[in-house]
Amino acid sequence: MSSEKTLSRRDFFSRMSGGIHGAALAALWSRETLHAAPESRARIYDLKPRPAHFPGKAKAVIHLFQNGGPSQVDLFDPKPMLRKFAGAAPSRDIVNQIEFADQVGTMLPSPFQFARHGKCGMELSEALPHLAGCVDDLALIRSMYGEHFNHEPSLYLMHTGRTLPGRPALGAWVVYGLGSENRNLPAYVVLDDPKKLPVSGIQNWQAGYLPPIYQGTRFRSEGPPLLNLKPPEDLPSPLREAQRALVRRLDEAHRAGHPGYPDLDARISSYELAARMQLAATDALDLSQESDQTKEMYGINQEITASYGKRCLMARRLIERGVRFVQIFIEFQIWDAHSDLEQSLRYSCGKTDKPAAALIQDLKRRGLLDSTLIVWGGEFGRMPISQVRQGAGSAGRDHGPSGFSLWMAGGGVKGGVVHGATDELGHKAVENRVSVHDFHATLLHLLGLDYRHLVYERHGLKERLTDQIPARVVSEILT
Repeated sequence: MSSEKTLSRRDFFSRMSGGIHGAALAALWSRETLHAAPESRARIYDLKPRPAHFPGKAKAVIHLFQNGGPSQVDLFDPKPMLRKFAGAAPSRDIVNQIEFADQVGTMLPSPFQFARHGKCGMELSEALPHLAGCVDDLALIRSMYGEHFNHEPSLYLMHTGRTLPGRPALGAWVVYGLGSENRNLPAYVVLDDPKKLPVSGIQNWQAGYLPPIYQGTRFRSEGPPLLNLKPPEDLPSPLREAQRALVRRLDEAHRAGHPGYPDLDARISSYELAARMQLAATDALDLSQESDQTKEMYGINQEITASYGKRCLMARRLIERGVRFVQIFIEFQIWDAHSDLEQSLRYSCGKTDKPAAALIQDLKRRGLLDSTLIVWGGEFGRMPISQVRQGAGSAGRDHGPSGFSLWMAGGGVKGGVVHGATDELGHKAVENRVSVHDFHATLLHLLGLDYRHLVYERHGLKERLTDQIPARVVSEILT
């Protein structure tokens, strides 16, 4: 015979009535919350333009993110000592920071020559001939450093301020702080490579714990900018507007009954934006409106530069129309040169150098460079030693987070300056070191945002992009 007490019919209805009473009480509490004083209700989040903390030099950002980790000692940071020690065994300090310890080679000088360019005399690799013509507009940071030697944590760090997933992306923080200047286009647009998403996929432009209205919106660079953007039936304009007006009234009635739900606000806002984008997005990305000279400048007529050139030109057109943050990703892990170093870098630079230089020149001639901040860089750099993989052809370089390069142009940064330095071999940042948090603080500062005061309250904490970790604005590169 079972020892468990049998639930009688009377007990069942008694317990059910208690549950009904509890549900009724919860509903009353919920109603009181919904009708509380306005100051106690949850904030409604939107993309309306908001004042900055102080006047910023930049109004918008174009982030040319170079997935995979470009090699600083082959592109931006000449190291003659690597030639002197070519073929020598690396120090223990270097070996201890290598991801693939069984593939350690010897000190590896760059296969590329460096030369001085521009009035400033900045040294740059021969692999970047087009960017060499823009050095007087660049602020080159040679002393960046990260926290991890794997791609995923380093991507999270560069985009969100932590090596962990789930946090808001840099672009989401920017539009959370400033809103948008164009109500017919997203505030934060991502132009990823049509071949494949980058490592960590859409997490690179997520809103995290910020309201979802601030996440990045992917635009396609081939075909329609957004799938299913146009309605399936072509209705007369008055009828279509009446249809939208009815939907708006229904949405607002539903929102009024459910205040303080960011997901609901974001869903309604996205539907409204989609309706407005039907013309605006197509027009913004229509490159047929550009001259043949402009298309040639971006390399759109050449196979190797066509895809990246299109996206750089699209970024300029989006910025012209008030989009706040545009992020461009390059072909999947294109800079991850673990083998065939010279061939790999010639391919990567061949795809990106001309379009990136054209973007600087195009913005400058249109008077937009002073108000647009361009950022170029990856999640880390590469090691100054060779990495030898069995059956992989010639040697490459392993990941190097301890010292790497990043450049900025326009939007309040000085042109023709080099900030910081790595050691004599290009391994570690040693002079005027710049952390990823410093980079974030500097970018926000250029937009008129104080990284200490750009906060989002969550669970009683004031969350920040820099995550309360000490950071500083790199004032040495600012105008």
